[in-house]
Amino acid sequence: MEDDPTVRNAVVRVLELDGYRVPIAKDGRAALDIIIDDTPDAVVMDVTMPFVDGMTVCREVRQRKNRVPILLLTARAEVNDRVEGLDAGADDYLTKPFAIKELSARVRALLRRNATPTPDDRLVIGSLIIDRETRSVSRSGRTIELTKTEFNLLELLAEQRGIVLSRDYLYEHIWGFDFETQSKSLDVYIGYLRRKLNAPGEADPIRTVRGVGYSLEAV
Repeated sequence: MEDDPTVRNAVVRVLELDGYRVPIAKDGRAALDIIIDDTPDAVVMDVTMPFVDGMTVCREVRQRKNRVPILLLTARAEVNDRVEGLDAGADDYLTKPFAIKELSARVRALLRRNATPTPDDRLVIGSLIIDRETRSVSRSGRTIELTKTEFNLLELLAEQRGIVLSRDYLYEHIWGFDFETQSKSLDVYIGYLRRKLNAPGEADPIRTVRGVGYSLEAV
């Protein structure tokens, strides 16, 4: 749901290549109609649209008790803009310009997050196995005990494996708001995870990209 035809066509193309059926809305009114009438599995929507903007559509959808996952696309990169989008009811927020691979990964993560867990609902990254139903983790056959926050952080990294997630993104999705300037919580928990995940001689699956954030890699 995007008014810029170039961006819209690119988004539709990558999602269709991923195997999704993609209804298209060129303005906010049409977007709201599709969400209400077609009950999509997820929504990718620009903030700036004709007639009704994306923030308003989000609020209207949530007022109707509709919990469809919503990913907002926007050129606004300020923290306050991201907070406004999340407060309006969006589940995720991607700033332009964005990499097509990241868009695809974010949509997959939203769909997994919204799915009902099954006994086989596991994330396997190299020797690391994350079972989201039992909230258990193992690596190379050994069980790894994690706290709730450690598990949530690892799960988020695993859902978008290979994608570098920014510090702001991780703070917003794990702690619910941005407090990077006052806190070293993210660095502390990454340290906790590394100590628990890595036995002597094992490669570290968590990659640090200085000044950007972290990613989880198969090792």
